[in-house]
Amino acid sequence: MAQNVSEFVWKRLSEWGLHRVFGYPGDGVGGLDEALEKARDYMHYVQVRHEEMAAFMASAHAKFTGEVGLCYATSGPGAIHLLTGLYDAKLDHVPVVAIVGQQARMSLGASYQQEVDLQNIFKDVAGEFVMTATLPGQVRHLIDRAVRIAQTMRAVTAVIIPNDLQGMAYEDPPMAHGATHTGVGYAGPAMRPNLDALHDAARVLNAGKKVGMLVGAGALGATDEVIAVAERLNAGIAKALLGKAAVPDDLPYVTGGLGLLGTKPSWDMLKGCDTFFVVGSCFPYSEFLPKPGHARGVQVDIDGRNLSLRYPMEVNIVGDAATTLRELLPLLEQNENTAWRTKIEGEVKDWWKTLEARAMQPADPLNPQRVFWELSPKLPENCILTADSGSVANWYGRDLKMRRGMKGSLSGGLASLGAGTPYAVAAKFAFPERTVIAFMGDGAMQMNGINVMITISKYWREWVNPHLIVLVLNNRDLNQVTWEERVQLGQGKTESTQSIPDMPYHKYAELLGLKGIFVNHPDRVAAAWDEALAADRPVILEAYTDANVPPLPPHITMQDARHFLSMMPSEPELASVLKGSARQMLARVLPGDKSDDRA
Repeated sequence: MAQNVSEFVWKRLSEWGLHRVFGYPGDGVGGLDEALEKARDYMHYVQVRHEEMAAFMASAHAKFTGEVGLCYATSGPGAIHLLTGLYDAKLDHVPVVAIVGQQARMSLGASYQQEVDLQNIFKDVAGEFVMTATLPGQVRHLIDRAVRIAQTMRAVTAVIIPNDLQGMAYEDPPMAHGATHTGVGYAGPAMRPNLDALHDAARVLNAGKKVGMLVGAGALGATDEVIAVAERLNAGIAKALLGKAAVPDDLPYVTGGLGLLGTKPSWDMLKGCDTFFVVGSCFPYSEFLPKPGHARGVQVDIDGRNLSLRYPMEVNIVGDAATTLRELLPLLEQNENTAWRTKIEGEVKDWWKTLEARAMQPADPLNPQRVFWELSPKLPENCILTADSGSVANWYGRDLKMRRGMKGSLSGGLASLGAGTPYAVAAKFAFPERTVIAFMGDGAMQMNGINVMITISKYWREWVNPHLIVLVLNNRDLNQVTWEERVQLGQGKTESTQSIPDMPYHKYAELLGLKGIFVNHPDRVAAAWDEALAADRPVILEAYTDANVPPLPPHITMQDARHFLSMMPSEPELASVLKGSARQMLARVLPGDKSDDRA
């Protein structure tokens, strides 16, 4: 049957197994818009309110499903709007294909309306493959290469299609010199590790007495293998934030997160280990890793470009995490140093008590940690959690105990504000039967979370399970940056840049036909979560929290302390900051106070 170029594009993408596209229409993709309506049987279109959200959703789809994410946008401003979400995918190494429009070929070079140099604009974010179509016979290999390269390289790729080309009759390339004939089909990466490298790794790991593991997003599909290796080596396991779901937090030797958002047990373990084993992570902050030369290193990553990137490793292995660990396990000897594991488990047990004590400290009016701590035991089986950037990521990373079967993610490498709600939407479309919970700060909610709630109100009745909860921590402050000013710059809060408007987010939910819940008292937090989890429609749960509860780092340096002291003369909320900081620092000494005392 005859088809035009646009119809071919959607059909070909579906043949690759891509069946959902996030996007927004425009005259630069008019032909693709029309063809998408005809492709409803095999291509599910999710209409967003802004193209940036489409790219974030495509990135999240790739993270949660392991498939290629797909987004599209019109020419000019629409294509430009995709960039932030596409950079999120690029920096977190997930495959996304972007289809974008362009002005008619005849007009290019004439300074035409909405004519921008998309080829060059996308050259960095889609550096593995970006190409502009010029003839119908070229489109087949452009789509095929875009998908195959995105899958193979775990990268962003882009195909630019001028709007006059979109409506032309599609034709396969001719059997002629210069033509190429591509096909559909992805073989998968070469995942088996080098045998000699495995033996070298085993020699290093077997010689270690105090082994510390760090796992990241590359280990999400290797839970059983990571646990088996850790048991054999009597190792503790720290997790990069994107690897939060790689191993469950109910294992006594899982030390939790690493970095400024991490835990003291993770800091202590990696500073005290004699052998450092990294699986599927390129965690960026070297200061939280062992000092070079203090520990022997082994690293496994599916992408050789990530090896020895943060720490000089003795053995580097290219391979899939699960496959590599399965083949490594028979070469490992049982580590008999139970004292190391016992020490780690004791520190982890104490740390959970510290977090509980911190969460139960009073605040004005509500401690944000309490909101997360009360939720943790109530998390439904197999739920999916998303978090935004900012101080909310601290509480997501530390206070929630991830159980086997759950998924969780956020904008990692880019750490972009505003990704939490589009991530949640993508998760809900991919797994409509699961409960999805997004954790948002009020800054991110005002930036584009409000926008995404309209998309949720448009589609939620399609989901077999309506449970999607958006938690908003309303503290009227761009809180993470405020604390960075205090601790890293030694300056008080700059109110002109950091204070943001108060808004009744729960009432906004009701305006959209969703459910709104408001909580500002610690004794009502648990009931608020129960109400949200039982709701018959998506929910905004607004928690009115104290901005001056500090997100304490796992290790406070002398420089941090000096900066904190030096900011005092310029801090407009000094009394509240000192009170909140003292309570958190002394949380294991002071008793938890569940009363209504605001003193």
